[in-house]
Amino acid sequence: MHAKIHTMKSLIVANWKMNPATAKEAMKLIEATKKATVATKGVSVIIAPPSIFLRDVAQQLGGGKIGLAAQHVHFENAGSFTGEISIPQIHDAKATYAIVGHAERRAMGETNEEVGKKVAALLEAKMTPILCIGEQIRTPAGEHFLFVKEQLRTGLHGVSPAKIGKVIIAYEPVWAIGAAHPMQPRDMHEMSIFIRKTIVEKYGDLGMNNTVLYGGAVDAASAPSMLRDGDVKGFLVGRASVDAKAFVELLSAASKA
Repeated sequence: MHAKIHTMKSLIVANWKMNPATAKEAMKLIEATKKATVATKGVSVIIAPPSIFLRDVAQQLGGGKIGLAAQHVHFENAGSFTGEISIPQIHDAKATYAIVGHAERRAMGETNEEVGKKVAALLEAKMTPILCIGEQIRTPAGEHFLFVKEQLRTGLHGVSPAKIGKVIIAYEPVWAIGAAHPMQPRDMHEMSIFIRKTIVEKYGDLGMNNTVLYGGAVDAASAPSMLRDGDVKGFLVGRASVDAKAFVELLSAASKA
């Protein structure tokens, strides 16, 4: 079954990227994350470790409240795809979510069409896709809206109306990551409205139900205002999720917001 997320809770997806170096360190990080999650009310957490740690992490989580995601999957169930990982494999390792179309994967050549196939294949397998969208640059003319619209349109191409609400959308403003001026909540609010409007154009009112996350550089200082004024339900977190102290602070800030 699809994992259900309580609508009142903030959702934090911890994308560990290619960290840490060892399973031992991964287990330490899991313990710190588990403690922080238990101590923090009003926040749901999904961890996306490197695929090689999925089984270890699942065992350590022990089927508790923390969700488990793969960082990447192939849309075919099996075959001659050296180095890839399939949806049945991550499912067997106890993941119920998968990040799809992350900016770093797109930078390596992942296309909108491939992303769309992955989203459809995950839903078919009763798993939850975390669909990442977002522009590299912003221009005064607003072309970034067309760019995001195309990512959404193609990424959701194979999704039936019955399943559209299951897709988590993570907006990553690539231009804002590491920038001197991070994205402002009012700009995210505008983008959230645009994302929902784009989904509603195809799916009607069902498109109002998608969880939208912010995936720019976020920390304990910027999280509360983004949750309050950015029209988002939570965050896709990279760097801060492998720093136990920073992650605990972020959870605490999100819970207070």
